Amino acid sequence: MRLVQEIYTLTSTFPKEELFGLTSQMRRAAVSVPSNIAEGSARNGTKELIHFLSIASGSLSELDTQLELTKLLGYSSDISKIQASLDEANALTLALAKSLKSKLNT
Repeated sequence: MRLVQEIYTLTSTFPKEELFGLTSQMRRAAVSVPSNIAEGSARNGTKELIHFLSIASGSLSELDTQLELTKLLGYSSDISKIQASLDEANALTLALAKSLKSKLNT
């Protein structure tokens, strides 16, 4: 959720012509992460949670690419704090999926 907040704050400074472009894409990708984790948690089983964690991981990868574009386009020169949050969210998501997979295989 903190990552979503950081992305909304960052994208609020983007040029207005990006409102329906990069701003919208980044916000959707960020919101998708906790939303998919929540949906997977509410489903009936570990396999479904693992599936939704995989989707969340994909959204984190999208967001990583979009952050690099942000830097390349000159919309923000310092994305290190957000990158650290993204890396943390990715590590936690992957660790949870790995743990759940190992429990399924035992």
